Amino acid sequence: MNRDDLPPPVPPAETAPEVHSGFVARFRNYFLTGLIVAGPIAITFYLTWWFVTWVDGLVRPFVPIAYRPETYLPFGLPGSGLIVAVIALTLLGFLTANLIGRTLVDLGERLLGRMPVVRAIYRSLKQVFETLFSGKGSSFRRVGLVEFPSPGMWSIVLISQAPSEEIAESIPGQEEHISVFLPCAPNPTTGFFFYVPKSKVIEVEMSTEDAATLIMSCGVVQPGTGSDPQKKMAALAGMANAARAANSSALLPEPAKVE
Repeated sequence: MNRDDLPPPVPPAETAPEVHSGFVARFRNYFLTGLIVAGPIAITFYLTWWFVTWVDGLVRPFVPIAYRPETYLPFGLPGSGLIVAVIALTLLGFLTANLIGRTLVDLGERLLGRMPVVRAIYRSLKQVFETLFSGKGSSFRRVGLVEFPSPGMWSIVLISQAPSEEIAESIPGQEEHISVFLPCAPNPTTGFFFYVPKSKVIEVEMSTEDAATLIMSCGVVQPGTGSDPQKKMAALAGMANAARAANSSALLPEPAKVE
């Protein structure tokens, strides 16, 4: 039996590329899952730490050196300035509630009211803070839909108060108007403010927090998926299944073309 009579050698199955591709797909899925879990936590801690250090930097120069924690400790105590700010604001509110405090506040407002530029800024900011933090107003507590920027396209708006009598009389037509704020994505602190007929606004059952989340995520996070753990797990499972299906379809060989 010579060499020519031997059967041709069978090449080994090429499994290395599939194993390598499967490992890369699993590594990517695990990395994205870890990013989904750690990303919000890291950003939340970073923003909290930034706010605490920012308040500390503002309040610490007003605290005497003898009362600072780093004077008696070998290290600084983060959050001490925030505690001082909270106590000072609470004490200021307590003093303002009595007769002497109201008299001093009225005196300060009269002094600011005589300054041409500062007067407009102070009055505007005071009205905004009273509306947002008093808990009595209804501004930005309702969410609606407005047909914007073109017919058939709807945008989320935050419903504010009705326009004043001067503005309402200047708006053409007899229909009642309301003021709305249209936040921009992904930064809801910027947007458009305009008056729109009340009949053109569709009010929806959604909180302002859910609306802000929907806008910042550009529609990726739908309302209700973050508050309900089952919906959140279902959303994560759906993302994992979609990624698994995409990876499996990428690993499958392309069908041969039959001419």
